[in-house]
Formats: sequence, C-alpha cells, structure tokens
Amino acid sequence: MLKQRIITALIIGPLFLLGLFATNALGFSLFLALIVTIAGWEWSQIAGYKTPVSKLLYAVFVALALYLSYPASAQLILGMAGLWWALALYLILNFPASKTLWEPRWFRTVAGFFVLVPAWKALVSLRLGVVSEAPDVSTVWLILYIFLVVWCADIGAYFAGKNFGRRKLLPKVSPGKSVEGVMGGLVAVSVLPFAAMPLLQISPAQTMILWMITLSTALVSVLGDLLESLGKRVAEIKDSSQILPGHGGILDRIDSVTAAGPIFVLLAIATGWVQA
Repeated sequence: MLKQRIITALIIGPLFLLGLFATNALGFSLFLALIVTIAGWEWSQIAGYKTPVSKLLYAVFVALALYLSYPASAQLILGMAGLWWALALYLILNFPASKTLWEPRWFRTVAGFFVLVPAWKALVSLRLGVVSEAPDVSTVWLILYIFLVVWCADIGAYFAGKNFGRRKLLPKVSPGKSVEGVMGGLVAVSVLPFAAMPLLQISPAQTMILWMITLSTALVSVLGDLLESLGKRVAEIKDSSQILPGHGGILDRIDSVTAAGPIFVLLAIATGWVQA
C-alpha cells in the first residue's frame, strides 16, 4: 500500500504542477474543470446514485454548473460557499442527529454542487486575479500556496496526532482525527506566511494579515475532510473511488481544498489582498 501511494504521488504531483504552471488561465480552468468533474462523478456515489448512467449524468451536470458559474460574480459564489460551510459545520458537529437532514438524496445531490463548484470558481478567479499587495507576483503562486496550506496542515496533523493525540475530535464522524492533530496542523501552517515573505515581497504587516488568512483557511480545511467522511459514512463507502491507487479517489485528495480554496479567496478579497 505504501509503495502504491508513493508511486501514485510521484505521478500526480508533477502533473498537478504542470497543469498549474504550464498553462494559461483558460488552460488552467479546463484542467481544473476536468479534475472537479471527475470528483463530481465520485460524489454521485456519496449522493446515492448507483447506476453508471446516473453517475455519469451527475458528473455532466457538475461540468455544466462549472461552465455556468464562469461569468458569475466570484464574490456572490464565494459568499454562498461561506454560508454552505457554516451549514456543513452544523451538520458535522451534530452528527449523527443531523443524519436525518443529510440522508435525503436531493440534499446530498445539491451538497455536491456547493462543495465542488465554489472550489473551482475560487481557484479560477484567483488565477485571473491580481495580488493587490504584490502586483508583479503571479497569482499562480497563491494557488500553490493554498495547496501548501492544506498539505502542511495534513502533515502537521498526522505527526502531532500520531505522537500526542489523546482527545478524539469527532469520533462519530472521523475516528482517526484528534484535537492535538488539528493543533499540530495549525502550528505547521503558521510558518508558511513568513516563508512566503521573500517571494511575495510583502511587508511584516501584510504578512500578519496573510498569517491570519492562513490559519483560518487551515482550520476550515478540516471541514472539507470531515464533510466527505460524513458523506462516506452515510453512504457506507470507504473511498470515493479507486482511481488513484493507494489514495482512493480524486475527491479523497481534494476534500480539504474544497473548503480551503473558497475561504482563502473570500478572505483575500475581503481584506483587499486579491482583486478577483
């Protein structure tokens, strides 16, 4: 299993960087749309669709939603995403009592759109935007920064949870997560804004704003992971798919980003960091 995970990571890592750095804005939008559409096909299983045709149709409707959201206001869609993740927090904290709200297929169907479409819109809007505090810096670096926040939070949580984990975070949703793990993830991401100072050419005051955005993003990213865990628990599945050997599905790899992306961009716009 470990060998499979490493080989798969060595393949998808460079592909992601190629899609991020070797494409223009339109190319990146299409590249990301492909990833999100596949994730939509995986979410169809969480939503309760069983037949190949129904799962394919769900993916097609996700792709159509991405297309329709392209000209829409980024602030509007990201604002809706903020409300969605507030609802998701309620669902997660109150599980299994909230299971009655989550169980209807229509709710899980709609939930998939609120999870996937704003994440795509956030990253595409950021790719087309401008870093207000550093106009000469490409927003591509901020997109990579979002993923670094998620990756560092995951790594920090893994090591802190493994070595110091005592108190379970939400055992009924995700038995493996601990309070100490989340704290370790926040500590790990705390160094990122300061490491990014030379690249972004920002002042100490601007770095502190980025630090607050980073911590908020890392904290919210946990919701993306927990919501997918809740969805899989209700659907009684282990992985969203087996597309990525050793890793499960694409949705299993980007679940945290679905929450982190919209919140990071929303906060960056609200604080004047980014013009999307």
